[in-house]
Amino acid sequence: MKELEQITASRRGFLGLATGGAALALGAGQPARAAQVRTNARILILGAGAGGAAIANRLSERLDGAEITVLDGRPQHWYQPGFTLIATGLRKADYAITSTEQWLPRGISYINEYAAELDPEANRVTTTGGTRIEYDYLIVATGLVLDWDAIEGFDLNMVGPENGISAHYASPELAELSWHAMDKFTSEGGVGMFGRPATEMKCAGAPVKLCFMAEDIATTKGNRDKCEFVYNAQATNLFGVPVIHHRVRQIMDERDITYRYQHVLKGIDLGAKTATYTTAEGDVTDTWDFINVIPPQRAPQVIRDSGLSWADRWTDQGWIEVDMQTLRHARYPNVFGIGDIDGVPKGKTAASVKFHIPVVEDHLVSEIAGREGTRIYDGYTSCPLITRIGRAMLVEFDYHDNLTPSFPGLIAPLEELWISWLMKEVALKATYNAMLRGRA
Repeated sequence: MKELEQITASRRGFLGLATGGAALALGAGQPARAAQVRTNARILILGAGAGGAAIANRLSERLDGAEITVLDGRPQHWYQPGFTLIATGLRKADYAITSTEQWLPRGISYINEYAAELDPEANRVTTTGGTRIEYDYLIVATGLVLDWDAIEGFDLNMVGPENGISAHYASPELAELSWHAMDKFTSEGGVGMFGRPATEMKCAGAPVKLCFMAEDIATTKGNRDKCEFVYNAQATNLFGVPVIHHRVRQIMDERDITYRYQHVLKGIDLGAKTATYTTAEGDVTDTWDFINVIPPQRAPQVIRDSGLSWADRWTDQGWIEVDMQTLRHARYPNVFGIGDIDGVPKGKTAASVKFHIPVVEDHLVSEIAGREGTRIYDGYTSCPLITRIGRAMLVEFDYHDNLTPSFPGLIAPLEELWISWLMKEVALKATYNAMLRGRA
């Protein structure tokens, strides 16, 4: 155990902190605090999710005299890595719900509204309540929005066992309703449809996890022969990292899960229980008894209207134009991005957020102190890819699709292991909470 803790302390991975996450949350083994920097800078943080709360805590520790404001209209904080566990019956909705305000540090200003207008030329944000906030530095940590309207014929009111529809990305409550739909399907049988949108998305491994878990649940119930599982991949692979794609394909072959490439959900017909997919050969329509709906994902409209988005990349999605290593905006040097909103090739996971935070902190504090920042983000992304209840693969990778395991020689990233499952199901939340507090 001591050897494992030593390796944990030396490795960089988010889930590599899982063994020590509980200790961090309790305040043990924390690194020495960096010296404070005196400033009267006005820092505005858009969003109080994982990235916004964590950077607010870090900056409140590092900066003496700064005027820090956090703007977020949702009073609840959602632990989104838990949504898959809720949608597969392992947790209730309240597992993922806390108060937004409880994670924010004392001494900052919290405004429970959203941004209605953002003017990076004037260094000003106007809230939905009409308040104007001027800033010296802006940190965009808004997350993304789920474009449910892009799925023709779909409405969130359809989610639940009566219709056989799951939409576990929507909220903790709808993730729990999604479980009841999956529970009914895996008991009664039929055709289950899974897949993901063609846009960038948060936790791109989640659709695969849900498919694997549903198949395992049906098998455990003794109903596997009554169920057909179809996974619709949006591209010509099942996972964007080639070595992980091949391993996922191997598992799907072993478990008789049908997979189809370049199938993107276009719309559903609830009455007919059909789904239409856009494919390279044209639209195709299939029947289903259960379907997990995941819509296109985009930047919030206020960000897309602000001029911060890329002009020539992800133009249908609106991610902000930040340098992929420093996460600093390419055209507005007093603007930084954290989390899903960043227009970088990888990094829309909570694990990525953990590694965005010290980079943004370093470059912002360094500028205030009159020096150059040195930290860089290399695309680190972690996906605890659950393959069945009690087994997962701890896959971690960077911008270049290199595997970056936290426990080399101890935990093989492409093997289905109990310890990898334990990190996701038990230890991850403690690490996540420590991150929110600025301590991991």
